[in-house]
Amino acid sequence: MILASTVRRILSQLRHDPRTIAMIIVVPTLLITLIYFMYEGQPRVFDRIALTMLGVFPFIVMFLITSIAMLRERTTGTLERLFTTPVGKLDLLFGYGIAFGVAATAQAAVASGFAYWVLDMHTAGGVGLVILIAVANAVLGVALGLLCSAFARTEFQAVQFMPLVVAPQLLLCGLFVPRDDMAGWLQAISNVLPMSYSVEALTEVGMHTEPTGIMWRDLTVVVGAIVVALILGAATLRRRTA
Repeated sequence: MILASTVRRILSQLRHDPRTIAMIIVVPTLLITLIYFMYEGQPRVFDRIALTMLGVFPFIVMFLITSIAMLRERTTGTLERLFTTPVGKLDLLFGYGIAFGVAATAQAAVASGFAYWVLDMHTAGGVGLVILIAVANAVLGVALGLLCSAFARTEFQAVQFMPLVVAPQLLLCGLFVPRDDMAGWLQAISNVLPMSYSVEALTEVGMHTEPTGIMWRDLTVVVGAIVVALILGAATLRRRTA
């Protein structure tokens, strides 16, 4: 009941914040449209790049939004008041994960539907699997954003974690260079970064008509990373920013 109440509170806050809703729902769709015009006349290239970006864009957007949102909870004293109630740290962190997971589902459905049915993107696998992986990647962004917010004192510091957390995953996930072609030490780093597995899972959907064992393995790794990040976030969560 405490967890459900926390989820309702966060969803209510989101519902009354039209700019955040626009960032969650509209921005990924606009970016996918930009990619479409960048690769106009090259449908196979667009299909490959857009499929990957349907997982990457939600991760980036959710990381940014949640890291700042949690920081505001601390700086405004909201956490201090919440912890005088029966709400625990895990309730709060998993509440954020579930609430933004709901938002991520809407985000992934809109962006994927637009890519498939308006921009005519094609993949061997079904759109449902793409949405599932995109949602998992968005919730991963939420979990890592919550974890990183514990180490920031200002919103500017929260944004500064993006180059540290997001950029290496973008560079080493196989988007620019196949992971097998990287130097051994780069492959080792890539193997511990969760986005590498979400990108590989999307690639599997793009290449195979049915879900593969590799896809399910990669999705399991991403979900495991989400749970670990939320637990670590609860362990490092402070009530107030000093």
